[in-house]
Amino acid sequence: MLYKFKSKNAGDVIMLESNGRKVLEIIGKDAGPKGIILPEQMPAAIAALQAAITFEESKDENHDDAHVPGDGLGLRQRAMPFIDMLQRNYQSGDDVVWGV
Repeated sequence: MLYKFKSKNAGDVIMLESNGRKVLEIIGKDAGPKGIILPEQMPAAIAALQAAITFEESKDENHDDAHVPGDGLGLRQRAMPFIDMLQRNYQSGDDVVWGV
């Protein structure tokens, strides 16, 4: 399954199920097949994602050089297009949806 996030003010953001589920859990949304993020929810969602990115990166700095992450991509690389989408739509007052 893929998560395809849609909005009026940004291109679609497509994530594999595990990545989309993780992002939705971080922002406190049900990772169901359909959903909506309202403009008033976006600042908190952006802050939660940025905090999770900071936490992940600080945790990674504490590993020794032998630590090799799965595919080399962290939350920052996966979430930044989504954060950009949220910021654009917050400014314009439009929703972000998935599964519709």
